[in-house]
Amino acid sequence: MKIALMDSGIGLLAAAAATRRLRPDADLVLSCDPDGMPWGPRTPADLTERARAVARAAAAHRPDALIVACNTASVHSLDTLRGELEPAIPVIGTVPAIKPAAAAGGRVAIWATPATTGSPYQRGLIRDFAAGAAVTEVPCPGLADAVEAADEAAVVRAVTAAAALTPPDVTDVVLGCTHYELVEELIRAAVDARTGGTPFAFHGSAEAVALQALRRVGVEPRPGLPRTGGLTVMLSGRPGDLPRAAYGYAEGRLLAEPARNASV
Repeated sequence: MKIALMDSGIGLLAAAAATRRLRPDADLVLSCDPDGMPWGPRTPADLTERARAVARAAAAHRPDALIVACNTASVHSLDTLRGELEPAIPVIGTVPAIKPAAAAGGRVAIWATPATTGSPYQRGLIRDFAAGAAVTEVPCPGLADAVEAADEAAVVRAVTAAAALTPPDVTDVVLGCTHYELVEELIRAAVDARTGGTPFAFHGSAEAVALQALRRVGVEPRPGLPRTGGLTVMLSGRPGDLPRAAYGYAEGRLLAEPARNASV
């Protein structure tokens, strides 16, 4: 079994690590775009062309499914990618977990890139799934770039600024960018300081999209299997290695661990 994931950069690490934990035997293909990132400032048409190229590089490895591990690409390019690759390769998009976050009717904060915040796509999700909740959209300029560079000082500055825009009585925080899940603990700490220690729920997407990919492939999670799956990395269509910044995160270090023989 082979699962491919795509993103502009290392935001795909969270979903890739979740897939690795759920199916240690799965071969993973990570396809990102260091030549074209960041995607957020690009026009939707330009972004879609970059996403198509990255998806094609992944599809050349004949995966059983492709995860679009990028909220911005899912907003602007998912229909195009599905039109090109399905039904041969199921394509799984990444959607902010607004529906489960709003289910209890509390106060929801959605942390997202400026490109996603206020977009018709996100506003549509809020309209369709969060009618009974109070929703605050929190733009996080610079946070994804800081995570991509593994620049902890810049991450802290961006997280602190976003936390200041988060309501102090927030009950649920939705991470609307896959990069943000790599610094979840820093975000938790900043929001906790904002709320004065009042409990709140956190909603990412990594495990949900990994599980959906396995469902589309028709296999069950088997986290106890031996770690036999391989790793292939594509950088703007070229074979490569995990970016150095990936090793700054637990998810990247997990993925870098070598496969071992199933009989060991």
